[in-house]
Amino acid sequence: MTDTRDPELPGVLLRTERDALIPLLRDAPESAFALRTACPGWTVRHVLAHCGAALNRLAENRLEQGVFTPESNDRDIAERADWPIGRVVDELERGMTEAGPMIAAAGGVLDRLALGEWVHAGDVREAFGVEGAYAGPGLGYALGLLTDAAERRETPLLIARLDGQKGELTFGVEREGRPAARYAGDGATLIRLYAGRPLVGTRYELEGVRENELIVFA
Repeated sequence: MTDTRDPELPGVLLRTERDALIPLLRDAPESAFALRTACPGWTVRHVLAHCGAALNRLAENRLEQGVFTPESNDRDIAERADWPIGRVVDELERGMTEAGPMIAAAGGVLDRLALGEWVHAGDVREAFGVEGAYAGPGLGYALGLLTDAAERRETPLLIARLDGQKGELTFGVEREGRPAARYAGDGATLIRLYAGRPLVGTRYELEGVRENELIVFA
């Protein structure tokens, strides 16, 4: 691992996303929370319940064995099934505000969770039909965390040239005998690739690697 981690970046990303997402949720009609998302089997309400539970578990340092598994996620969602939407959103807002210091103190092993919560915010916006669902003010911070996540998951080395940006970004690790892959397109689509989200309607160029080799979330 390269020693380039910014321990404050996960908290900055979460707070930035809080300021963008929470007003959208407060203004949404209750029927919108029953919309299906890109996460199989999950509605908007399910995604928000999962995110709120996970972030508050971090903030409160309740990281018992078996957390963040599919079974644990399902239990968290079930426990919140009869909560009013306002309470679900309140818990999420609190978690996005308070989880940063715990993630920072973990030395990098929890950084990917902050990135995952940001991706879930994109899932919600996409379900709502918001343009640029995986973009917005947090995109630059998310790409910063993606650099570390791809290295930790040891995805193939990829050189990305993003629309409208000078220079290139590097993700993943070099593999003997395999040249670096190349990506050209926008940052939001790159996030979709690494998060395993649907790519319908996007435009990008990808050479030297298959899409499923890039996914950083199990």
